[in-house]
Amino acid sequence: MEKVVKIMEKEEAEAEVEMWKYIFGFVEMAVVKCGIELGIADVIESHAGPITLSSLSSSLGCSPSGLYRIMRFLVNRRIFKEVATSQGDTGYQQTPLSRRLMTRSENGMAALLLLESSPVMLAPWHGLSARLLGKGNATFDAAHGQDVWGYAASHPAHSKLINDAMACDARMAVSAIVNGCPEVFDGVSTLVDVGGGDGTALRTLIKARPLIRGINFDLPHVVSSAPKCNGVEYASGDMFDTVPKADAAFLMWVLHDWGDEECIQILEKCRQAIPGDKGKVIIVEAVIQENEKEGDNNLKDVGLMLDMVMMAHTTTGKERTLKEWDYVLKKAGFNRYTVKPIRAVKSVIEAYP
Repeated sequence: MEKVVKIMEKEEAEAEVEMWKYIFGFVEMAVVKCGIELGIADVIESHAGPITLSSLSSSLGCSPSGLYRIMRFLVNRRIFKEVATSQGDTGYQQTPLSRRLMTRSENGMAALLLLESSPVMLAPWHGLSARLLGKGNATFDAAHGQDVWGYAASHPAHSKLINDAMACDARMAVSAIVNGCPEVFDGVSTLVDVGGGDGTALRTLIKARPLIRGINFDLPHVVSSAPKCNGVEYASGDMFDTVPKADAAFLMWVLHDWGDEECIQILEKCRQAIPGDKGKVIIVEAVIQENEKEGDNNLKDVGLMLDMVMMAHTTTGKERTLKEWDYVLKKAGFNRYTVKPIRAVKSVIEAYP
């Protein structure tokens, strides 16, 4: 009995600590955002060796006492390291995690955090329970009076946040595909990136596969501000109406924004755009695991968080299990498909008519 009591006491103590983490869960996002906006990781990266608090605060133009408290928090989270300088002072040093906070880095993820931590994207979270109770519109619409796409079209600054974040993700995901399963692009001469944003995915791909001709397809206000690139043609339009013809259609983090019926409609337009004999649709999306034996459980947790993001930020969007992907693909007229994991939260689904 005494052993049972001790176990219960331990569980209660752990529950209290865990609950404090939820109560102050926003703190981590806010402090990391502060670090990105100050450019802490960029300054440390450009410094030859560990940098002292004095030098760091001078470079950033901010208060040493306030910066010390920020750095103490980030070091405690193992984002930065404290090490001795050549003069024996305490200095700060980068880690693989802190390099993800750099704004001038191919592997940086700062743009993703700046988007998700923006007031526009945070506001809908307060309406999550109201959505489940059927009170009012979808959470983003309720907070801003229009859906996320309409809001972006009428607010250029927010549109840029979205484009920068998607470009950040595209660089990582395309590199993971090229390195992990390059055969996906074998035999593809022309590739249309449906909902391709500013074209980062195609530009990244064409560096690795220069023989591919890319068509970056998105809404007019998106492609109008996209940088030009040799080998990439820009086309504007609505994917619910038509998709430009190509050997293969590429959809990355597009279908999870939509419900099943919309996904089926988009996939049907993609199927119509590719050759019936040798064409394919390449889908890069999360595949939610249904049991603990399926892959990396850490990535499952990220996938489930993304599903909550879809609930907060879209009207019908969701992350899907393999069974759910099977349903929309078959309804859209695809007879077979393969699923290939990559070093990312997403997998590569190749769908064939």
